[in-house]
Amino acid sequence: MAVFFFLVGLEIKRELLHGELSTVRKAGLPVVAAIGGMAFPAVVYLLFNRSGEGLVGWGIPVATDIAFALGVLGLLGRRLPAELRVFLLGLAVVDDVGAIAIIAIFYTETIDWVNLGLGIASFAVIAASVRFGFRSLGVYLIMSIGMWYFFLESGIHATLAGVLVATIIPSEPRLHRKDYAGVVNDLLRDYRLALASNDDEQARLLIERIESVSRGTEGPMERLEGIVHPWVSYVILPLFALANAGIVLTSNMLTEAVTSPVTIGVAAGLLAGKALGIFGMTWGAVRLGICHLPSAVSWRHVLGAGFLAGIGFTVSIFVSSIAFTDPLLVDQAKVGIFGASILAGAIGYLVLRVASAPTSDPGAEGVEVARRSQPALNTSKGEA
Repeated sequence: MAVFFFLVGLEIKRELLHGELSTVRKAGLPVVAAIGGMAFPAVVYLLFNRSGEGLVGWGIPVATDIAFALGVLGLLGRRLPAELRVFLLGLAVVDDVGAIAIIAIFYTETIDWVNLGLGIASFAVIAASVRFGFRSLGVYLIMSIGMWYFFLESGIHATLAGVLVATIIPSEPRLHRKDYAGVVNDLLRDYRLALASNDDEQARLLIERIESVSRGTEGPMERLEGIVHPWVSYVILPLFALANAGIVLTSNMLTEAVTSPVTIGVAAGLLAGKALGIFGMTWGAVRLGICHLPSAVSWRHVLGAGFLAGIGFTVSIFVSSIAFTDPLLVDQAKVGIFGASILAGAIGYLVLRVASAPTSDPGAEGVEVARRSQPALNTSKGEA
C-alpha cells in the first residue's frame, strides 16, 4: 500500500501543480465538497458508534475509491459534462489528502522516535539527492525501501513514506516542449543526410538520440506515474483485494453484521453521509457566493457525484484493517463497505443517467444554462 499511496501522492502533486487544484478558483468547489464528504460520513458513523470498540472506526467511511467512482462515471460516456469529471477528480484528490492525514495522525498509537528520526534522515538524503540531480533509479529504490522500513518500525503508518517520496519527485522535464521542435529538426536534418550517404550506423544513432530527446520532454513525475500506474492497477490492488477483501459469509455472521453498529455506521456514512456532505456543502458554498457551479453542471449532477463518492472499497478496507484489532469488527466493517459501495455506485449511476437525459424542451435548457451562468458573469464584472 506504500506503493499505492506513492501513486496517490504523484497524482495529488500533479493536480496541485498543473491540474484542477492549481489555482484557488479551480480548487474552491472541490475542496469545499471534499470537506463535507469527509466530515459528514464521520459524524454519521459516530451517531451509531458513540462509545465502545467501534468508536475508532470513524475514519472508515471518510475515504473515496476514485478508480471505481470514475469507472461508473465512464459508463455514461459523453452524456455527462466534462466539468463534472473534473469536479469529481478534484474532490477525490482532496479526499485522498484527508485520508492520508487521518491515517498518519489518528491511527498511530505509539512512536519510536529513533526509527522516526532515521526515517526522516533517509527522506532528507533522498530529497538532497534529487535536488542535486543525482540519477539512479536503483539507488533511489533502495533508499526508499530503507525509509519505508524505518517509518514502519517507528509506529507511524508506513504508507506515509510513499506519499513523502512522491512530493519530492521533480516535475520539470529536462527539455521544455517549446524547445523540442528546434532540437528535433536539427537531428532530423542530420538523419536525412545520413540516409543520403547510406550511413546506416549514424542513422540508427540519430534515431536513438531522437527517442532520448522525446523522453526528455516528459518530467520524472509524469514518467514515474506512467510506470507505477499499471503495477498498482493490475498487481498491487488485486493482491490487496485478495488478501484483505475476503469474508466468510455465514448466516450467523450476516445476522450479526446487519445488526452491528459498525456495519450500519460504515454503510450509512458511505451511502448517506457522502451524498449529504458533498451536496450540502456545495449548495451552501454556492448560495453564499464562496464558489460558483459550472454552467454545464446541475444540482442533480452534484448529487450523483456525491453518491459515487460513497464507493469506498480500497482505502476504506485499508483503514478498517488498521483501525480494528478484532477480526470480527473488521469483517463487519467490510460488509458495510461492500454493501454501501454497491448501492452508492448504482444510485449514483441512476441519478446521473436521469440528470443527463435529453430534455424535451431544448429552449428551456438554453434558458436554464443562461440563467445559471449569469451570476458568474456578474461576479467577473464586479471583480474587474
